[in-house]
Amino acid sequence: MTWDEFFSYVRDILNFELFKMSESSVTVVSILVFLLLLTIFIGIGIFARRALQRRILKRLKVDSGTSYTLARITQYLIITIGVLVSFNFVGINLSSLTVIFGLLSVGIGFGLQNITSNFISGLIILFERPISVGDRVMVNQIEGDIVEINIRATMVRTVNNILIVVPNSEFVSKDVINYSHGDSTYRLDVNVGVSYSSDLDNVLKALQEVADNNSSVMQNPEPEVFLNEFGDSSWNMQLRTWIPDVKQYPKVRNELNQAIVRTFRKYGVEIPFPQRDLHMRSSVKLPIDSGAQK
Repeated sequence: MTWDEFFSYVRDILNFELFKMSESSVTVVSILVFLLLLTIFIGIGIFARRALQRRILKRLKVDSGTSYTLARITQYLIITIGVLVSFNFVGINLSSLTVIFGLLSVGIGFGLQNITSNFISGLIILFERPISVGDRVMVNQIEGDIVEINIRATMVRTVNNILIVVPNSEFVSKDVINYSHGDSTYRLDVNVGVSYSSDLDNVLKALQEVADNNSSVMQNPEPEVFLNEFGDSSWNMQLRTWIPDVKQYPKVRNELNQAIVRTFRKYGVEIPFPQRDLHMRSSVKLPIDSGAQK
């Protein structure tokens, strides 16, 4: 086979008509050009997102949540334009696409409800922003930080450093606790029981001292100490504090608990064990029926 015959053979393969759409012939080469253009626009979208998020918006000091949303919307907009340009380049106009989307809507209605729901939920999250990258959330009894919001699912990294993929519809249709939405401060309550024989003034002083000596506890609002209720074997006290970063509450709670033990020992305050009183009575002789005795 000569080179001319080889190139002629390749040309025939590339120009082979696969199908027609609206009097436009779709060939192998047009499909390859379509895929090439689509890949280029996807690459441009990813590059634009990273440049916008890491350089431009960072220099403008835009907060991380807004920066992520604007960068993602820019990426999706570029990809959408790329899809339209790629279709037009191969000779498929928008009127032909409406026919395709009309056929696909039947399949979406029957078999792709979850994908469609997650896609729409992803758009709602990006525009409405009930959650943002960096937020500490609780969803489906899972606590973690939002690390990435995609068009179908959101990545949540748990406090145990496990990455979980959560469908976007979970954040729209179910109850979600967002600990740091708009404000990262957090009220940290520490409950402790003290013996009834304790000096109440010493208890109040000790708990106040614990809060004042912790550098992570905010002084505005001021820490407060409450006697919540009279328990079975203790006064149930509560130390109410505020911390600036909700993500630090496990660490601060541990520090406060340890400080309470040490400070109570310093002031002679007892943390009682659960107590139960058991009353014993001597047995009582019961009269015996004579008939039963026989």
